[in-house]
Amino acid sequence: MRRVPWVVGVSGASGTPYAAAVLRGLLDAGEDVDLIVSRASRLTILDETGHPFRDAHAEEDLRRWLARGADGSPDAFEADPARVRHWSPGDLAAGPSSGSYPVKGMLVVPSSTACVAGVALGLSKDLLQRAAGVTLKERRPLVVAVRETPLNGQTLRHLVTLDEAGAVVLPASPAFYAGARHIQDLVDFVAGRVLDAAGVPHELYRRWEGELGRDSSRGAGGTGRGGTGPMP
Repeated sequence: MRRVPWVVGVSGASGTPYAAAVLRGLLDAGEDVDLIVSRASRLTILDETGHPFRDAHAEEDLRRWLARGADGSPDAFEADPARVRHWSPGDLAAGPSSGSYPVKGMLVVPSSTACVAGVALGLSKDLLQRAAGVTLKERRPLVVAVRETPLNGQTLRHLVTLDEAGAVVLPASPAFYAGARHIQDLVDFVAGRVLDAAGVPHELYRRWEGELGRDSSRGAGGTGRGGTGPMP
């Protein structure tokens, strides 16, 4: 069967737990993934996790990153990155740089304002921006999970440009109605909304059902996260 992955781009904004949760959700749904980790995001990964992300050790570093919980727990999750293909951000000859390369769409999680500007202006300064531009021109789904606050007027205009081009602009804004009891629950809510926008099934958060005050049983170590849930 032909491999048709989702492209996941990780830019330099704070929020690497969001990216890890989205990756786990895609893998749990049986999806293939092409991963692009920008150069700037490697500094953020190192700062937020204490571990590097290196091209030469991508599988090892990704496995450790996916196992890490949002609270810093080193072995909170089980996730097999065998279905992930990693591309160097400087490789402009990579598969996702071409519209003829088959993909389902692209998720940029988290997206910095610099990344937003680059994609909106069509700069293609690295593979992440190029792949996002290709996704737009091919009319494929593009979800941009912008992670910055406050937003200035220029960034807001860039976000409108992306919206008008067909992208889903999804601020990384956790909600609290799902009964969050742990930082991971807030992270999973945002990751789940990203997957919702892409049409990928998941059980990362409790959905609203019109019932006020409903308690959640999905606190830390809770149920419903499928095969990638926190380890006992």
